[in-house]
Amino acid sequence: MLELRDIFKTYDNQPLLRGISFSVSQGETVCLLGASGSGKSTLLRMIAGLENPERGRILFNGADLAQTPTHLRDFGLVFQDYGLFPHLNIFDNVAFGLKMRNLPTAEISLRVAALLEKVNLTGFETRKVTDLSGGEQQRVALARALAPRPRLLMFDEPLGALDRTLKESLLQEIRAILHETKIPVIYVTHDQDEAFAIADRILLLRDGEIVRVGTPAEVWSNPGSAWAAKFLDAGNVIEGKMQNEECGMQNVVTAFGEFPVNCSHKHAAGDKVSLLVKQSGEGQEIKFKVEEILFKRNQFEARGAGLVFQMDKAPALGQIIKVKVEVKCLA
Repeated sequence: MLELRDIFKTYDNQPLLRGISFSVSQGETVCLLGASGSGKSTLLRMIAGLENPERGRILFNGADLAQTPTHLRDFGLVFQDYGLFPHLNIFDNVAFGLKMRNLPTAEISLRVAALLEKVNLTGFETRKVTDLSGGEQQRVALARALAPRPRLLMFDEPLGALDRTLKESLLQEIRAILHETKIPVIYVTHDQDEAFAIADRILLLRDGEIVRVGTPAEVWSNPGSAWAAKFLDAGNVIEGKMQNEECGMQNVVTAFGEFPVNCSHKHAAGDKVSLLVKQSGEGQEIKFKVEEILFKRNQFEARGAGLVFQMDKAPALGQIIKVKVEVKCLA
């Protein structure tokens, strides 16, 4: 198990990582999700041994890695730019780490063949890297990272250069392979859809701090803050003012009317609060004037007054529509 304890790091005299603590269990895929500059890639570099924390500890199976050099940590890395060797063919790229360990030739051949089959590249052994598509190159990079049977596998924005269709297909393949190998994984991305598709658990980073932890379903249904809800595009965020409490429910007055919410936060009457408004088949009702209509695949997106909702049929511009919603207090 990998464990990070209270990791701190500064950059240009500014805090980059502020007290990061988390663990990754055997067979678990943990996704570090956040915008550029949130500290995701720096964390990976520290775990790999390419940088050192200014404070805090990084442990694997209870052993402190502070004095363990990168090549002895036995961790695999997969990058966005693939990092393949253009002068080597596919077989030799995948076999590179095995040859560095002086494994017998027969064992190297068996491992490479098995991994190329796993990533659907059987028969590609003698091809050049430059003859492959982006998706095929990323498969080779994954096979090369898996070949030495690492104790931990790390992905740094691995699918950022691929188009959406190819990305979705490759995500499914990668997830299946990771679950089969049972290797603990840290997956870094700024793409919300990618994170929700690949992760067993999501760590949402903002300005060097973890602001939300949970399964994809938990994080999506309850982002925890207005910033997180907006970053994840988890629904509409509207502002309101807390009113009095009635029958265990607190009333919040907004520009779209008054909404009763069951809030676990401590608020006083008059406090400003943020509400997450999600489209729902039943519940409370919100209405707004349609100012813009966009077609999104098999649905229409109605926009107005800062709200966005999905519609099966296109409403008319200027139409006042009513939508059933679920309302939660964010803070």
